[in-house]
Formats: sequence, structure tokens, C-alpha cells
Amino acid sequence: MKPTWIRLWFSAAIGLGVSQVALAEDSLVDERVKDELKTSEERFVITPHKVNYILPYTYNDNPNTDPYTNFTTNDDNEEVIDNAEAKFQISFKFPLWYNVFGDNGHLYFAYTNQSYWQVYNKEISSPFRETNHEPEMFMLFNNDWQVAGLTNSFWGVGAVHQSNGQSGSLSRSWNRIYGTMVFDRGPFALGLKAWWRIPEDEKATPSSPKGDDNPDIEDYMGNFELTAVYGLDEHMFTLMGRNNLQHPNKGSIEFTWSYPILGNLRLYTQYFNGYGESMIDYNHHNQRIGIGVSIGDIL
Repeated sequence: MKPTWIRLWFSAAIGLGVSQVALAEDSLVDERVKDELKTSEERFVITPHKVNYILPYTYNDNPNTDPYTNFTTNDDNEEVIDNAEAKFQISFKFPLWYNVFGDNGHLYFAYTNQSYWQVYNKEISSPFRETNHEPEMFMLFNNDWQVAGLTNSFWGVGAVHQSNGQSGSLSRSWNRIYGTMVFDRGPFALGLKAWWRIPEDEKATPSSPKGDDNPDIEDYMGNFELTAVYGLDEHMFTLMGRNNLQHPNKGSIEFTWSYPILGNLRLYTQYFNGYGESMIDYNHHNQRIGIGVSIGDIL
């Protein structure tokens, strides 16, 4: 039974995005599963959820200065948000209950932290510009449907809260129920994730601390995303597209490439173009490119 748990454990490690559960000869996850089998009995091992990475240098061609106007101006009343900043993500999860429904259905808790750090901006004391918190609870079901030459390896459902932990005019948050399915074949995998936002009450006044801080967030952050992964030798390529078909011009894409450099450490590059890279930027279009390292990467 343990190998099945580890396969599902790995599937959860990529945030219900993309993976290959079956241990086929050409499987993208073969080595990862073997590694997790080796450490499955280690009490203090932390299992990743989404990609854990640090990008010491990223460049954003259009920083979102509007939310910070009252906080980040110098003596000449000039906005001083830098184009260059560091970005990192820490993500982990752990199982709560295996085989909830006999021999299937596995319950997990996960947490992801994503931060944007104005580390080179000495003029305003190098603050953390934005930090997003994302706890979630989800259940995975292993599956073996064959669809158009692909295997539907698993499907899942979950609930997620995402916020930036701020108050007043900087506060951003939303809660969602989501479903996901993953299809794979050899070195290729495709994940579909769709969600429904849990409604919130409207604010009584714009400055009210209660109520919805971002009622139009779905227009920009969408209600579904597609993620594709392709492994070529030791190279790993991912492409994510997120959208709301009612507002097709307000979506986003993210492309990453990684390559192993030392042990589990991989050279990691990331390119983002669109809306909703972070909560504070949900309605702001930006284009960012960054380079750094990841630990283990998505697979």
C-alpha cells in the first residue's frame, strides 16, 4: 500500500497541478517517487507541495505603484518602487488521512508562502512589498481513465484561502472551492484546475474593514488554469495559462525552465506576463522575468 501512498503524496506535492502517478519506464516522476520511498519513514522530512524556489533577481517592467502611493514616496513625492526585486516561494504539505473511502480518497493539508522583496531598494529600507499566504485542504483520488491517448492519473477537490495579510486599502483575499484533473503520457503531463469563488458581502463603505476587498478579482485571476509540463533529458519546461473566458484579455501565462546543477538544487528561470501574479497585483498587468534556484522543482 505504501507505493500508492507515495505516488499520491508526490501528486499532491505539485499542488494538484501536473504529475504522472504511474511508474512507467519513461515516467517524469520515476526518480521523485523513488526518492520519496527512501525517505517515507523519516519523521522530520518535509514534503514539498508546489515548487520551492528563490529568485534573487527579478525584473518587472511595470511595477504596480498605485496601492503604495501613500507609503512609498520620497521627499519629492516620487514613487520609489524598484523594477528589480527578489521573489521566493515556500510550499509544503502533509497527509491527514489515507484511504478515507476504503482504498481511495486521501486527505491533505498544505501551505504556500510567496513573497516579493524590494531587497535592492535602500531608499525605502528594502521592505517586503507583498507576501501571499495560501493554506488549503484537499482530497486526492487515484484514477486510470484513458482519454485521447492520455491517462487521467488522478482527480481531486479542495478548498483554499489566499490573502496578503494586510489591512485597510492594501488588504486582498478570496476563498475558493476547486476541482482538478491530471492527464499524462510519458514525458508529457497536462493539468486542468477550475474553481468557484465563495461569495463575500459587499463593503458598506470603501473604507469599511468588513466586506469584499476585491469584488472583481475573478475578472483578472480567472476561474480556471491549464498547466503543461514536458521533460526533455534533465531539462524541465512548464507552461501555465490562467483565464476567465468572459474576460479573455485579462488572463496570464507563466513559463519556467529548470536544469539540475547540484544534488536537488536546480537552476530555475521564470517568466510571467499578465494579471494576478500576486494578490496586490490582481488587477495590474505586469511582465516579469527572474532567475534563481529551486529545490527539487515541480517533478
